[in-house]
Amino acid sequence: MTQPYVRPDVQMFLGFLNNLPGPKMHELSAPDARAQMVAMKEVADPPAGELAVKRDLRCGDIPVRLYDARERRQPGPALVFFHGGGFVIGDLETHDSFCAEAARVLDLPVIAVDYRLAPEHPFPAAPEDCEAAARWVASSPAELGLKVTSLVLAGDSAGGNLTIVVSQRLRDEPAQVPVIVQWPIYPAVDDVTKYQSYHDFGDGYLLTRDGMKYFFDAYRATEDDVRTAPILHRHEGTPPTLLITASLDPLRDQGRAYAAELVRAGVPTVYREAIGNIHGFITLRKAIPSSVGDVAACFRILKDMILEAEGELTMAIAARGADTVAAAAE
Repeated sequence: MTQPYVRPDVQMFLGFLNNLPGPKMHELSAPDARAQMVAMKEVADPPAGELAVKRDLRCGDIPVRLYDARERRQPGPALVFFHGGGFVIGDLETHDSFCAEAARVLDLPVIAVDYRLAPEHPFPAAPEDCEAAARWVASSPAELGLKVTSLVLAGDSAGGNLTIVVSQRLRDEPAQVPVIVQWPIYPAVDDVTKYQSYHDFGDGYLLTRDGMKYFFDAYRATEDDVRTAPILHRHEGTPPTLLITASLDPLRDQGRAYAAELVRAGVPTVYREAIGNIHGFITLRKAIPSSVGDVAACFRILKDMILEAEGELTMAIAARGADTVAAAAE
């Protein structure tokens, strides 16, 4: 492999990260690894900032957090967010800043889901919780104080996997409102060892081969379950998709492969790659300032995709209404 391009701020952060004393994350217990990720947030990510609404709620036993830049809203879409962390680490706090920024910039209510984590709760606890939470949001529960007309699903890394899995489930067994756009962010969609980027960037670029094995062993996913490798499921009928990878990410090539499968299936797809950046950059915007631009570009694209999808949904509803009236008149 030729020497890859690494952004200067990424190089500085990797130098800091790779020279930290003490055990690596994969050498820690799950609770200690979670505490390490929360501690890193204070160094790596900007403050969450102000919002009109930031409220902790529950979907049954599943904690969720509502973010909104407005006190009151007309009926409209809501974004459901699934955090990353290898299905083992991460929570509402680790992605608090990102979810707050998404709510402000997209001008949408954002509902972050604190699904159960492995190894205490191995597969399929995470996808089951995320599907349940998405269906709950789609039902416009009184606790949200929102009339939800459609869903946008998003998540990073393990949350990117969950985004795709829940999108597929809600396509095959629809919720009360449709998923109009999905945004998987450097998602895990397949057996990572099949791809060259796993071998090229599996050491020294934040997400490591040892770390991925640690997560996989804890998650204990069932290999013949399509939720483990959603790239192998059918893709026709998948909602319009924005997918972003990072060029120095061990998961990069499977993200590329998933985007290609969507295009082959005729799914409207926008693919972006954060050149010179690493896995995890959406929660490293303070440590890697250039990541702000990567995230902002995705927000701009996502806003346009949501507007377009909402317009198509409105036309489809109007057409169904016209057909119903015509059928009743016959």
